[in-house]
Parts: sequence; structure tokens; C-alpha cells
Amino acid sequence: MSMRRAVLRGMGATLVGGLAGASAAWAQPNRASTARLGLKGYDPVAYFTLSAPTPGSADYELVWDGVRYRFVSARHRDLFRADPDKYSPQFGGQCAMNMANGNLRESDPTIWTISNGRLYVFASAAGSERFRESPGPNATRANGNWQNLRKTTGQ
Repeated sequence: MSMRRAVLRGMGATLVGGLAGASAAWAQPNRASTARLGLKGYDPVAYFTLSAPTPGSADYELVWDGVRYRFVSARHRDLFRADPDKYSPQFGGQCAMNMANGNLRESDPTIWTISNGRLYVFASAAGSERFRESPGPNATRANGNWQNLRKTTGQ
């Protein structure tokens, strides 16, 4: 066999193998669909831009830090993508006041506050009120507890 044919066969095998690998990658399950839905589908950017909890759309999703977030528009998704630390809820969206007390508790994304440029969500209105009485110390305690408790949320 000539050197030219050997090179062409090798290139052809590489091309076929590459296509097979690409089709296998296309067949992989969508990782976004397996990620936990953050804020129960509410748009994290809307709290800042619309000053209201607003349900997002499955048409505008983004996975960040193992959590799938939904947005009301491509603009909101792109704002989040550009600065996720600014827009993502603190403590993985767990109740901030419970976190300050050392407990994990799922939050209600319609009970929220922005303090010091950060989004906090709560399990109850009473917890939100207690948090707002001393936001700095509560946030500091919650941050300390989150470092230990976040391992149990899978985040």
C-alpha cells in the first residue's frame, strides 16, 4: 500500500471515529434537566430588576454551581451569566434565618429581601422579619453555618 493511501485511510478512520464520538455525545442526557431547580423556578435576577419574585421560563435556563435557574428573558439569563455571585440567592436558596440558626430549611421564594446587595429568601414571614432586625450579624452567622451545612444539600 502506498504511503498516500495509508495516510488517507488513517484520516478516514479518525474522521469516522470522531463522528461516532460526536453522535454519542449528542445522545447524552441533558445535564440541565437533572440539575436541581433553584428558587422553585423563580428568576433570581427579577428580584433585583423588577423588585418582585417572578416565575422564570424553561425557555431561558442556565445551570450554575449545580443548580438550574430559570429566567423571564434571555436578557435576565445573560445578566446572571455575567455575574452569578451578584444574582444567585445566598445559601443555595435555603432559608436565611434558619441558616443563621444552624438549620437547613427549604425557603419560599416569594418571601425575600435584598440586604447589602445580596438576595436572601426565607421559609416564613416571621423569619424574614427576624433576619431584618439584625441583617449583618444574621448574615454572618448564616455564612458560617452554610460552610458546614452546604455539603448536605448536594451543592
